[in-house]
Amino acid sequence: MVSAPTHAPIGYLLHLADNALVLGQRNAEWCGHGPILEEDLALANNSLDLLGQARLLYQHAAALINNDADLAQRFLHLQGARVEGRLTEDTLAYFRDTAEFRNLTLLELPHHGPLAGTASGDRDYATTIARNFLYSALMVLTWQRLQTSADAQLAAIAAKSLKEVRYHLRHASDWLVRFGDGTEASHARAQTALNHLLPYCQEFWTGSEAETQATNNGTGVDLPGLKTAWDALVDDTLNAATLARPASDGHVTQGKLGVHSEHMGFLLAEMQSLARAHPQAVW
Repeated sequence: MVSAPTHAPIGYLLHLADNALVLGQRNAEWCGHGPILEEDLALANNSLDLLGQARLLYQHAAALINNDADLAQRFLHLQGARVEGRLTEDTLAYFRDTAEFRNLTLLELPHHGPLAGTASGDRDYATTIARNFLYSALMVLTWQRLQTSADAQLAAIAAKSLKEVRYHLRHASDWLVRFGDGTEASHARAQTALNHLLPYCQEFWTGSEAETQATNNGTGVDLPGLKTAWDALVDDTLNAATLARPASDGHVTQGKLGVHSEHMGFLLAEMQSLARAHPQAVW
């Protein structure tokens, strides 16, 4: 008798997909605004990589939902946006509301540091680079482990994504070192970005129900077990950049539980508006 394949929990797949989609959206905001042409293209390619990862994960999640009547009941509110009665990657990306997204809060923050989402301010490339570095360091370790996931499709996605995120980490690390070991002004901006963003990384190590389920059935990664390796990656680069590692204690955000910052609603409104205005459109 052939045993049924093991699949990652839907919540876990959505967490991974939402992370990629939201950071891809943020990085894409640099398109046409990059500090130099080469970086304009680099961030656009980074965003395309993340969008591709999100698509594969949403496709996997949608197929599992469509094949399970009980799961499908949880997503009935998206029925108006379905194509022929079935969920797709588009319905999961464009027709869920803020509280239904499970991305890390770090990834939804605007590029201009601590300013509110409605404030005007120059884009800060140091904030973008620091965030990409902190997140990519996590995902290099995560995708590496997920290559042996009991969910064969997730393992295949991990193998593809690992190649991409290794480049993302190298790109962000190189620029962080340039900033930190560069001029007095670039060092100060990089340090300010790290001081602002590093506390949000506490959320990496706080578990969710979906992550616990994925770890227990062999489809996911025990993130707290990656902290030592992540710390080493971060510290090595910060030392090369002559940047100080700030304290990272304080309030722990809960984006992965659906509790988001005020910035998330603005981001989704911009990203989802066209699809929601024309829910049955075929592109």
